[in-house]
Amino acid sequence: GPWQVPVSDVAITSSSFGSVTGEAMAMGERTPLASTNAPASGRMAVAESITNIAAAPIESLSKVHLSANWMAAAGHPGEDANLFDTVKAVGDELCREIGVAVPVGKDSMSMRTRWDDANGEHNVVAPVSLIVTAFAPVADVTKHLTPQLRQVEEPTYLLLLDLGQGKNRLGTSCLAQAYARTGGATPDLDDPQLLKGLFAAVQELNSRDMLLAYHDRSDGGLLATVAEMVFASRLGVTLTLDGSRVELLKKLFSEEPGAVVQVAKCNLPQVQMVLDRNDLKAEAIGLVDNSGKLVVRGDGKTVLSLDRAAMQREWSEMSYRIQALRDNPTTAREEFDRILDAKDPGLNVKLSF
Repeated sequence: GPWQVPVSDVAITSSSFGSVTGEAMAMGERTPLASTNAPASGRMAVAESITNIAAAPIESLSKVHLSANWMAAAGHPGEDANLFDTVKAVGDELCREIGVAVPVGKDSMSMRTRWDDANGEHNVVAPVSLIVTAFAPVADVTKHLTPQLRQVEEPTYLLLLDLGQGKNRLGTSCLAQAYARTGGATPDLDDPQLLKGLFAAVQELNSRDMLLAYHDRSDGGLLATVAEMVFASRLGVTLTLDGSRVELLKKLFSEEPGAVVQVAKCNLPQVQMVLDRNDLKAEAIGLVDNSGKLVVRGDGKTVLSLDRAAMQREWSEMSYRIQALRDNPTTAREEFDRILDAKDPGLNVKLSF
């Protein structure tokens, strides 16, 4: 978008300077899940790579190919079994069912370290890690979707496409890690056919210009997904979610597979028809506005209201601190402070001739 916020789901390049054909690449990785449920971490990595690359216009899911980068602490008790189960879940089951090939990959089987000191022997073991890179040919690179929300002359809604089927499992989520909570049921792709349906539906809706914005749900859950869409557009969103406080937390921070799309009011009936045809359920979760705030409402009252600039400064601060050490600290600070400028128009093409 105009403010160059790094939240894109997919990288797209054109075949040549004057061509609209090209190729798309996206990644998926859910390593923390492997500490509790290794096969689920593999399925979720594949799902994330596909929900990411779905933002690019691709003829069909069969055109998508995967590169699998496997890492594990081979020989450590239990890790060989975890690796076997994850490879089976991904290569022998999931990818066969959705019709996606894995023609290339690599592995690193020594993901552990051991040392001795005065306190005895210490070991650090990495969980099974699958890093999936999805790639596919693109017929028209100009037709891709982005997380940047759009403001049009009619009301626009955010729809949640939830492949977790409402389970909202919080095991190993960013929320759980922030509070040092371990264990619990982890997100998973329980029905691979839903992933195929999401990809097909998004491609059809994109080809018919019925989606204004798209962003997958992954690390951080729904709250992070919508916040990033707000950062990219500098618009506002009001989310309206039902349920108790606990259910609200689950809906906001669950990292189940899925995506959020922005749809204009006039297109809602046709969008619903396409989703129904692909056996997908969509939940209308909010409205887009120009308030510059992310508001969450539940039980008829506002439970959370966050300013875009304040959120984005928190979100960007670690990158700014690193940049200030690595580059010119003055220019790093200037870039960081631009987040506060509500009148900054961002990058725009304005020809002087």
